[in-house]
Amino acid sequence: MQISTLTDEGFAFFGEVLTIPTAIGRYDAGAALSSHRPGARPSLTLSLRDPVTLPLRVHRMERHAFSSQSFIPLAPVRFLVLVAPHAAADGPDMAQARAFLAGPGQGVTYRADTWHHPMAALDGPAHFAVLMWLDGGAGDEEFVDVAPFTIHLP
Repeated sequence: MQISTLTDEGFAFFGEVLTIPTAIGRYDAGAALSSHRPGARPSLTLSLRDPVTLPLRVHRMERHAFSSQSFIPLAPVRFLVLVAPHAAADGPDMAQARAFLAGPGQGVTYRADTWHHPMAALDGPAHFAVLMWLDGGAGDEEFVDVAPFTIHLP
């Protein structure tokens, strides 16, 4: 699978790229935040992730069918973003999967119902702020196994 540089245009189908501002002022990253359940509440968690071992063996994907989910690095890091649309026959459409390399100063917001690989930090442990909506039900998150494949960084 080819890995692309994470850009607004390349990632637009799956969500929004969050870019740390380089000029004084505010960057409103709220346009892509969404929840399709009236009873869901915002959830903000802080996460520490060990780096993945490369090449990365992918065997599992996850989604949040009713909520966007944002990953915001708390320090400059690189991480792998692997996404897939929802298939008509249910589960992720891995034939349409895309891989992106997020660079320092970038984060992502996955659209609701976007399948994605669990966070894959590169180069060392990484801290992230994670924002999504939860109502405590089965729709909060879903994990599925996929036919295993390997991703190599260029």
